[in-house]
Amino acid sequence: MYNKLQYISQGNTVEEQITNIRKALDNGCEWIQLRFKTQNTMDLFNLAESTKILCDVYSANYIINDNVYLAQQFEADGVHLGLTDMKISEARQILGDTKMIGGTANTFADIQQRSAEQCDYIGLGPFQHTDTKENLSPILGIEGYRSILKKVKSKKIAIPIYAIGGIALENIEILMETGIYGIAVSSLITKSEKPKKLISQLNEKIYGSVTI
Repeated sequence: MYNKLQYISQGNTVEEQITNIRKALDNGCEWIQLRFKTQNTMDLFNLAESTKILCDVYSANYIINDNVYLAQQFEADGVHLGLTDMKISEARQILGDTKMIGGTANTFADIQQRSAEQCDYIGLGPFQHTDTKENLSPILGIEGYRSILKKVKSKKIAIPIYAIGGIALENIEILMETGIYGIAVSSLITKSEKPKKLISQLNEKIYGSVTI
């Protein structure tokens, strides 16, 4: 199955992005989602290429946010699509059946939609406020996750669901107890002064938690 910890890249420049991605990889993260909102096509191209090389060196999973054609060009492991991005079915036709296609969700209805679309995993959030993303969907909080995951279980939806959005280390155990499969973080790793210790703690809490 998929790694339960995903790092979503941050940085306003190619150099900042690469520094942060290398930081995550150097310290034990095994799944990178490249997210770089820029109008400069060449910068995005260069960053996607550099990230591909880094992830190959570290044998890490590599997916690209939003850009299906870029994922295809650089033979990334997959792509993550928002609710207003390209349809999952179209992305599947372009990338094929062997690539990961993740989808964003904010409600149980979104999860049902993503399940019907046959995406490979779902990023459910935001858990709480985050400065990483503009135009946030309604914040779920822990009760939101509990309510949605209870419905997911009752409907026997088996797609891995990742919590995302403003997650701190102290939130991991209670989130995992809701039935979430894994965690996606960004600023938590980017801003950490002790990333090796942090990623070790994250993995311990993620893999050591027992769903109730």
